[in-house]
This record gives sequence, structure tokens and C-alpha cells, in this order.
Amino acid sequence: MATELPGTSRPGGRTERTRVAVLRATLDLLAEVGFTELTVEAVAERSGVHKTTVYRRWESREGLVAAALRFGADEPWSPADTGSLVADLRQMALEVVRALTAPGQRELPTAAVLAAFHSEQAAGALREFYQDRHARAAVIVERAVARGEVPANTDPDEVTRTVCGPVFYRLFVSREPVSEETAGVAAEAGAAAARAGVLGRRLPGSGDGG
Repeated sequence: MATELPGTSRPGGRTERTRVAVLRATLDLLAEVGFTELTVEAVAERSGVHKTTVYRRWESREGLVAAALRFGADEPWSPADTGSLVADLRQMALEVVRALTAPGQRELPTAAVLAAFHSEQAAGALREFYQDRHARAAVIVERAVARGEVPANTDPDEVTRTVCGPVFYRLFVSREPVSEETAGVAAEAGAAAARAGVLGRRLPGSGDGG
């Protein structure tokens, strides 16, 4: 999912090494100090790339962070295949809980969410990240449909939102702790809603209408 930038040369070339160094330094600093304290100068110093080069390619802190989030989103990931909808969803929810709570791991995703409140560019990059993750997670529902566990019109995106939403709500809104139990309850709720048919795809213009 990483976006190649203008001027990028052959893979592994000097220009590519510079790009990777800068974007990795940006992710490291974002996790360490957060968006509001991150500076282009600090990224340049951390990466060993002159700040004029950084400014020329990414223009600003906002551009740097957005590019770094897209770069970081290229991490390979695929959902577990346990043979059961609820078990697949539980595993996905557990991964979210661990990513957002484990020391040494939680800092970057938390900082990325907070950055989206300060920068439209960061918000756009974060949306792209979750769109990509939703697309990869869709196979969970596709397998459940093939097994006859849920209706054929079940919306994979809505299932993912239903399962992961409670975790994000607790962490970023109500500021409550989350645990493996939280993940399990969210997975059970998402699976039950999907089986009941309430997470089906909506046709355009098919609102309740009142």
C-alpha cells in the first residue's frame, strides 16, 4: 500500500534508501513524541537525511506523517482461518486489542489515530489504511457465507466495524480498559448480528424512510 513518491529510482537505489530512512524515522518519532511534537528537523536528524531534501520531497510535517502512515500500512497481514466465524472474529479482535495495548507496540497506532485529529492528510492516510484492512478482513465473511453461517448479503465492512468498534470506543472515547474478554464479547456480538442478518448490504436509497 506504500505510495511511491516522485523521483523514486530503482528499488534498492539511493533514492529509495533515502525514502525508507526518512519514513521509518517519521514513524519512530511519531510513536515516541506524537504528531504535535514531531518536526521535520527531528526527522532529518534521526534519518541522517538533510532537512532540505526532506522539505523538498514531503513539504511539511503533515506530508511526512501521511506518507509514513501509507508506508507503514504496507505491512503484510491476513486474518486467521479457524474454520469458524466467531473464532475468526475473536482472533481479529484480539489482534486489535494487543496492537493497541501492548507496551512497545501500542504507541504507533495510538499516535496515528491522534494525528488524524490534527491533520487532514494524516486522516486520509489512516482511512486508506483501514480500507485496506477491511478489504483483507472481508475473507472472514466470505468464508462464513460459503459455510452457510451467515446470509449471502452480509456486509464484511459492517461486520469488521461491529467487532472492532467497541475496542476503539473503550480506548479512545470512554477511556476504559480493554482485555481478551472485551475481544471475545465483541466477536460474539458481531457474529450474532451477522447471523441474524442485521449486517446485510444496503441498496442505494434503501434507508428506513420513516
